Amino acid sequence: MADPTPVIDDLRAESDELDRLVAELAPDRWTLPTPAPRWTIAHQIAHLHWTDRSALLAVTDADAFHARVEKALAAPDSFVDEGAEDGARLPPAELLSAWRAGRAALDRALRAAPPGARFPWYGPPMSAASMATARLMETWAHGLDIADALDVVRTPTERLRHVARLGVRTRDFAYTVHRLTPPAEEFRVELAAPTGEVWAYGPENAPQRVTGPALDFCLLVTQRAHRRDLALTAVGPDADRWLDIAQAFAGPSGGGRPPKGAER
Repeated sequence: MADPTPVIDDLRAESDELDRLVAELAPDRWTLPTPAPRWTIAHQIAHLHWTDRSALLAVTDADAFHARVEKALAAPDSFVDEGAEDGARLPPAELLSAWRAGRAALDRALRAAPPGARFPWYGPPMSAASMATARLMETWAHGLDIADALDVVRTPTERLRHVARLGVRTRDFAYTVHRLTPPAEEFRVELAAPTGEVWAYGPENAPQRVTGPALDFCLLVTQRAHRRDLALTAVGPDADRWLDIAQAFAGPSGGGRPPKGAER
């Protein structure tokens, strides 16, 4: 059984890095638009806070979490935006404080989770390590949106290994979301990490393969860049198809980002 502590530590580090990016922003900067349509910086942080709260309920109060799922099922096309809208209406200092308190509570709950416990989610049930990985993925991805709004370039870290691994593990989910049958055979995925080492997944002799920079793969599976703008190579028709539909997040497929220079 894997110890969840390392990924929980990395989730905290990822959140702290994003916190430093927004902590000193003037109130009017929180209204800057981000690449997500109709979402400002405030919406991005509000969404992270809302999802952290959902994760905390999943870990500590399953009944309350299931009630939240019922609300989501009743409004599948709007519940995410509604959660972000509610938080974005708060004064920035209040929103920042709420986000900090929420993620600290989730951190404590994940560390206190019994070994082997699994918690409900909007997709399949998750372990503490998987929950922390999903939260890190979202924090990194929405942090990119905020960095884009502020015209800041963030340096990739080794924490991307969690996002990359999640992107590989959600391959079949991506096919299912698009009502496609997942391939029976595994793919080989080889990614160049920020340090220069190679992160490898799947059988070494698999005929279908994906290679390229780990950063580009993470941008793809979080739908923060269009495939056309990334240095990823697919060998085999199924692997090639996967790169068009990949997503590491639960829920319906998003619209993704248009190619650079293209309009929506």
